[in-house]
Amino acid sequence: MSKSAKYIFVVGGVMSSVGKGIAASSIGKILQSRGYRVANLKADMYVNIDAGTIRPAEHGEVFVGEDGIEADQDLGNYERFTNQTSARDNYITTGQIYAEVIKRERNLEYEGEDVEVYPDIPKEIIRRIEACQKKNQSEVTVIEYGGTVGEYQLLPFLEAARMMKSKNPEDVLFVLISYLPTPALLGEQKSKPTQRSVIDLHSVGLNPDFVICRADKPATLDIKKTISNVCSLPIERIISAPDIYSIYDAPVNFEKENLGAVLLKAMGLSTRKKDLADWTALAAKIKKIDKEVQIGIVGKYFNFKSCKDTYISVIESINHASWAENHKPKIFWLDSERYEKDPAQLKELDELDGIIVPGGFGKRGTEGMILVADYARRKNIPYFGLCFGMQLLTIAYARSVLKFDGANSTEMDPETKYPVIATMADQVEKIKNKNYGATMRLGAYPAKLSEGSVAHVAYDVAEISERHRHRYEVNPKYILELEKAGLVFSGRSPDGILMEIAELPKNVHPFYLGTQFHPEFKSRPLSPHPLFLAFIKACISKAKK
Repeated sequence: MSKSAKYIFVVGGVMSSVGKGIAASSIGKILQSRGYRVANLKADMYVNIDAGTIRPAEHGEVFVGEDGIEADQDLGNYERFTNQTSARDNYITTGQIYAEVIKRERNLEYEGEDVEVYPDIPKEIIRRIEACQKKNQSEVTVIEYGGTVGEYQLLPFLEAARMMKSKNPEDVLFVLISYLPTPALLGEQKSKPTQRSVIDLHSVGLNPDFVICRADKPATLDIKKTISNVCSLPIERIISAPDIYSIYDAPVNFEKENLGAVLLKAMGLSTRKKDLADWTALAAKIKKIDKEVQIGIVGKYFNFKSCKDTYISVIESINHASWAENHKPKIFWLDSERYEKDPAQLKELDELDGIIVPGGFGKRGTEGMILVADYARRKNIPYFGLCFGMQLLTIAYARSVLKFDGANSTEMDPETKYPVIATMADQVEKIKNKNYGATMRLGAYPAKLSEGSVAHVAYDVAEISERHRHRYEVNPKYILELEKAGLVFSGRSPDGILMEIAELPKNVHPFYLGTQFHPEFKSRPLSPHPLFLAFIKACISKAKK
């Protein structure tokens, strides 16, 4: 461990989804605002190598880093809060740890010694945490552990943290995010579940340095005193985190509890400056907005878990752009399979100001999305297709305008007569051999924009870099025919081979555009993505009419 580097471990208690990711992001933002170089890292307990093979309805959105890492959605929160780019070094899974240790054992890198869960697994976890710190040259590294204390799979990670703490106790802090339930019949907050979480930490040789109390309302003074006594902590380290209007209130609320100053004091660091002015202004602005813009998201991952997890980056990108235009979005979740069963229901789209078809995989629900793309074109409803949404836009255009009956993607119909969307050349063997994990076109790639196009006007630059996650592309065989029929491929790879953006000109449609990449990964609350901004402006214009 670098003697000058500090580490803050964020762990959860009582239940999952308690807000660890927002807390870790907020801590990073607060320390940044006080003049420190910060890095955020997420450690997930599952044995998957990455999040890429987990269905979004099960675990939430797969967030893609600049270097192509397929990671947990919390990396998106880190980026949105700190405006720093996430990469492989910012993400750890149990699968990665065991794979690396086993690889090194096979390579005789342990010099014949037996390899054991303790201490070799925790040592590899520590190595990766320190590698993240070194790459980012961070003065404070914030490490969020998935799951909750007391879970079996978390033990090697907690042991790694304990080893770091025992070696340099003044450089390592533990922040426990715990839930305070308020039973309806009693009407008062209860701290016993949090006390139980503290005991679970004690059982592995750890004690929280801070406790952040999540609840529907601010933690009472009595509750703070109780937790303070149980943890043997000053009451200033018991932080209230009530429900808030938006996640962007979190850093502002924490600063009201003086979290930044108390954190720095605990780490022996001085305050260099304090500036959350822009962030505080945004949080205040959001609450005052009363105009609405109505956006429909047409998808198929609406089961099992909240849509907010499945499409979190899309939702936040809509928020950022809408707020910038002094509107708040009202989002409608539209199941595409409904339109397949009854196309007459497409008429409900007339009531919306705009439609987004986000990313996805597989055949289910795609015919409904194609119907939506065609309806939006014919009815002049602003349409924004993200990755899969661009491919379906292209298929709809080929069917309706070029009259290519049955045009499709080879992903959905390998035998289609008109494969306007087809497998990328370098993906054919991978699919054949069922080599799926981390083998798509992943991460940031450049693209050149056509001058005067909708995309070019939105970006106001000639070349862009955006993040990808897909196996299929617009088939080069059909590009000329599609263009002759009026579809404009306004964004292309520098060699001109890959179609990155498809659109209709402004004089043909108010906004009809799809991207092969995922612009939602690069939108920020204080800097909305240009294409989302252009889309929302078109939606607001429709609403006014």
